[in-house]
Amino acid sequence: MPGPSPELVQQLYRTPPERFVAARDAAVAEARRAGDPATARQLARLRRPTVAAWLVNLLAIHRPELVADLVQLADALRAAQRDLRGPRLRELSAQRRAVVGALVAEVRKLAAAEPDAPSAGKLPLAEVEATLNAALSDTEVAEQVRSGRLLRSASYAGFGEVPRPQLRLVTGDDEERAEERPSRRPGAQRAAPEAAPRTDRAAERAERAAERAARAERARQRRALDRELARARSDQERAEAELTDAAGQERDGAAVLDGIEAELAELERRRAVAEQDLSRAKLARRAAERAVTVARRRAGEVEAAVEALAAEEGDADPGGGRAD
Repeated sequence: MPGPSPELVQQLYRTPPERFVAARDAAVAEARRAGDPATARQLARLRRPTVAAWLVNLLAIHRPELVADLVQLADALRAAQRDLRGPRLRELSAQRRAVVGALVAEVRKLAAAEPDAPSAGKLPLAEVEATLNAALSDTEVAEQVRSGRLLRSASYAGFGEVPRPQLRLVTGDDEERAEERPSRRPGAQRAAPEAAPRTDRAAERAERAAERAARAERARQRRALDRELARARSDQERAEAELTDAAGQERDGAAVLDGIEAELAELERRRAVAEQDLSRAKLARRAAERAVTVARRRAGEVEAAVEALAAEEGDADPGGGRAD
């Protein structure tokens, strides 16, 4: 079936959101000019992503191997939680924080390389982080992230379902034996009401003891699972608190960075003004130096002329000097 090429769709979702609609409409018009209405209709149905979704799409398009690692980690986390393996779950939770942090840092670098991306302080990195965490718990979100065509951010809601322990109180064999015992004992009582075989009573006592032991073992397993589940939930709550703190620190750091960048911009402006003032002062100094040189040379010439004139006057009137 004809349709837009994957490269064209990828190029559209790599386009910043404020230019997405114009780029899509241009692609639709090009498809219509080429006589391909089916492709034009499919392109027209593409929707603009939010800024956070666009950042995640950049990650999926430029660094698909990192997204594949994220999906693989999600599978391991779900398996560990299904099995209620506390140590493994704690290890993977720590790995999750490291992986998500590295992916958010990579998103920041990819955005910095885009000419029309928002400034570092205005990037919705908290939404990006929440979406990546959601991909760890939801396979559908993970597939949307991997496709590079995400339309909006997702919210983190934990690492999948927590399976309830599958505990059977009575097995099929137990039910059959329970059904057989009433039918057998009344018959035995009718046949010999006062002579029940000793072996039957011993078997019943053994069965009851086995059932009590099985119930005790199941209760022990249930308590152990409850303790492990409580630890897993505690680890999850602690991880979520760390995520909240880290997101707050990131926002504070971004605000500080924006302030520093504004100060740097002001300093650069003042530096440019000072350099212009210094350049004008240098030009004025050079002009003054030239004027001083000219004035000194002129003064020397005038002094020489005065001395010459005085000498001539002395030579022309020697007697007048003696009369005096």
